[in-house]
Amino acid sequence: MKVPSLGRLKRVPLREAWDNEATSFTPWLAEEGNLAVLSETLEMDLGVVGVETNVGSFRADIVCRDQSYDHSDDQLVLIENQLERTDHTHLGQLLTYAAGLQTVTLVWIADKFTEPHRAALDWLNEITDERFRFFGLEVELWRIGDSPLAPKFNIVSKPNSWSKTVHGVRRDAEASGLTDIRQAQLSFWNELSGRLDGLRNGTQGRIPRAQQWYPVAIGRSGFVLNAYFVAQKGRIGVDLFFSSSHAHMNFDFLSEQKDDIERELGKLEWIKAAKEARIAQYLDVEDMLNQENWQSMLDWLVERLIAFDRVFRARIREIPNMK
Repeated sequence: MKVPSLGRLKRVPLREAWDNEATSFTPWLAEEGNLAVLSETLEMDLGVVGVETNVGSFRADIVCRDQSYDHSDDQLVLIENQLERTDHTHLGQLLTYAAGLQTVTLVWIADKFTEPHRAALDWLNEITDERFRFFGLEVELWRIGDSPLAPKFNIVSKPNSWSKTVHGVRRDAEASGLTDIRQAQLSFWNELSGRLDGLRNGTQGRIPRAQQWYPVAIGRSGFVLNAYFVAQKGRIGVDLFFSSSHAHMNFDFLSEQKDDIERELGKLEWIKAAKEARIAQYLDVEDMLNQENWQSMLDWLVERLIAFDRVFRARIREIPNMK
């Protein structure tokens, strides 16, 4: 039996690639291809709004929006970078941003997180509601032999999605002006979120909101799965939504595999609009506001989300990066 020749991973100091946080690391991370690595780690679809952008009296390293959070109200994401161990100054800046913004995701990237700072982020995620999300990530550099340096992001602190879901359901259900349909959608997505949390195949949804769609990460920036609860049309559904500026080209790439994809998933709707594209499948449902019908509806959605993830995840990774 032939024994393969294997290389050995070697950890490389960050300063070997980036000599300065502001002039080297931050511009590197803001580039589309590099930000995609962070997007996949966070299971978001990050698009840069600005670099070294003013937020009150401070300047955030990078300001992004999570473009997969929903179609109409993108989520603001502020990123603070350090090429060394975490310190109180950066923690104070994160708290200042949170105090000045009503809804924000805060991402703190550092070479190494001290235990007190990791514990501080865990505590902030515990005591705040779903309007605020705190992530702590350590960045590493690795190489094999003389290969190019490869970055790796490791999450050391992240929100507790379940506890935030409970806070969100209570707050939204009590909010004035929430219609019966919106309350039903919120409750339904809370049920779906609980089911997805119990799966082991990596399918992971977002915090439920009172709206007709529920987004689920699929492992690459520019793509998101959505489940739908459209009471006005009496149907539920699942689609692969193309959210990047290259939506049409990415859609066309998968369209070439339409016959193979439909052999696995059944008949689909292939929709290309002016600025977006989607591949969808729907199920008509009678009396969908009746909660006695929800279990079968949830069964169908979970099965379809898993199937869409299985069929599309590998295929979208094969789509060439667009410049």
